[in-house]
Amino acid sequence: MVGSIIPSSRVTIDAMLDRVDWKNCKLFVEYGPGVGTFCPHILDRLPPGGQLLVIDTNPRFIEYLRETIDDNRFHAVLGSASDVEKYVSQLGHDNADYVLSGLPFSSLPEDVATSIVEATQRVIRPGGAFLTYQFRPTAKELTEEHFDRVDTGYVWRNVPPCLLVWGWKTGEAAE
Repeated sequence: MVGSIIPSSRVTIDAMLDRVDWKNCKLFVEYGPGVGTFCPHILDRLPPGGQLLVIDTNPRFIEYLRETIDDNRFHAVLGSASDVEKYVSQLGHDNADYVLSGLPFSSLPEDVATSIVEATQRVIRPGGAFLTYQFRPTAKELTEEHFDRVDTGYVWRNVPPCLLVWGWKTGEAAE
């Protein structure tokens, strides 16, 4: 149910989130938040009018997050990341600014992984990005297939070390 038995390090969290344009972030989405390792760091950075939508298939994680995070900008949904467009619309948004995922893409069925990345590409606004932190290159390869520009990084101070990927969606609204 989780990609790693050890939560992501603070170094990984900061490196992953540092490229986000927080000032202009209205909706940040996270797939597979688990016990919420990234959630407080995202909420700390979000502007007052911004929202954090997390999506997980594990009802125990969703229940835990709803019980432990007391912030009216936080929305936890039990469901599949492949349905992200529906959940974004239900919150009253047309698009997400950023989508973060720690889902273990290398262990997902190929059609499920592809469906998630395709839905993510559609839901992200021009200028936004799909952010992944992984231990294998599967998410990077899927991101390269579906996003206009891909940047990568690596964090050694994480157990295990992980590959960071930012898939940027370009377009006329991106500046």
